[in-house]
Amino acid sequence: MSAPSERLAYNEPTWLDTVAAWVLALLWILPLAYAFWTAFHPAEFATRFDLTAPLTLDNFRRAWAAAPFARYFLNTTLLVTMVLAAQLVLSTLAAYAFARYRFPGRNVAFALVLVQLMIMPDILLVENYQTMAKLGLVDTLLAIGLPYFASAFAIFLLRQTFMGIPKELDEAARVEGAGPLQTLWRVYVPLAKPVYTAFALVSISFHWNNFLWPLIITNSPSARPLTVGLQVFSSVDQGVDWSVITAATLMSCAPLLVAFLLFQRQFVQSFMRAGIK
Repeated sequence: MSAPSERLAYNEPTWLDTVAAWVLALLWILPLAYAFWTAFHPAEFATRFDLTAPLTLDNFRRAWAAAPFARYFLNTTLLVTMVLAAQLVLSTLAAYAFARYRFPGRNVAFALVLVQLMIMPDILLVENYQTMAKLGLVDTLLAIGLPYFASAFAIFLLRQTFMGIPKELDEAARVEGAGPLQTLWRVYVPLAKPVYTAFALVSISFHWNNFLWPLIITNSPSARPLTVGLQVFSSVDQGVDWSVITAATLMSCAPLLVAFLLFQRQFVQSFMRAGIK
């Protein structure tokens, strides 16, 4: 008698699930739709819906001229790239040590890493600023990214992934003459690609949109990212021009939106394979 085939459990969504999904989708899409409407129409149509309203790109031109957006885009790109590179290197080494090496205090050290997940970054603003000031890094991109170089979230994800990799692969790599770093690079890292992709999405999104810490640690446009640069539009003495503000906001989030639309399938598959819900 043949064994029954194993199937993944799947429950058909109920009408209540469908309604809830539509409600959540509308709650998410309505502010974005309003932002697009306001950005592509003259200011007098920002508060009223008129299908005969003319389309215009003047709001984007005014927003681009009001702030050094080219510099802000460059700063933000350099920042997220620098932070992600440091996080991947440091977290990979730490996760590999926690997963495969036994040393005194390993469990205590990993518990301290997990404790970091419970601490809100805003609590450390004063201490981080004092540290950056002592190092002479205030108003630099390095000061924005340095406190985030070590990611407890990435260490936890990669450690769990590395622990699930059979140890026989380590032995096979040693037989072939590979050292610890070669084993890590050629065996562990390729098998953890979905986790790296999923974490990269989380890291880039967070640091692209981070506002409070960059606002505190920077003083000049030469080091400010996009999120801090947007505040120039809320300090106008003559009032707030929502058309220009929404145009500037769309320009700042456009790279993330375009990337998600182009690589939506890869994004979802990476999160599913990484076990992130």
